[in-house]
Amino acid sequence: MEAPPGFARLLARAFVLQNWYTGVVVSYNNIKTALSRFLLSSDDWQMFWSLLTGIMSKVGNEIHRLRDQKQKLQLESANRDDLKKRMADMSTFLKKQSTALTEFEEQIVRRLIKKVTICEGKSSVEFKSGLTVNVNE
Repeated sequence: MEAPPGFARLLARAFVLQNWYTGVVVSYNNIKTALSRFLLSSDDWQMFWSLLTGIMSKVGNEIHRLRDQKQKLQLESANRDDLKKRMADMSTFLKKQSTALTEFEEQIVRRLIKKVTICEGKSSVEFKSGLTVNVNE
């Protein structure tokens, strides 16, 4: 019996299709085997999840710590900038004043001195810049 015309071509296509299907099955099995190596049992998954949440918690805490530190440093920087501005203003004010003081000038005292403490035997003058001068009598 003779094969019908085109049967050889159909057989060849079937063979190619079978090889392709076999390749797909082999690939699927290889992928399935590879994935099963990475899949975790429920106990392993819980341990993995616990480790992951612990790491995430530590990262979150570090982020909060760094934000707090940043805020503190920004506040210190603002205070330092304010102090620099006050010092520049004081320097400008002092440059405008005459060099010799011959009489009491309330404006200068209020601008320069924060507090005067007088105790028995000694006195101290605290300037607004933070400098303190002790005078022993």
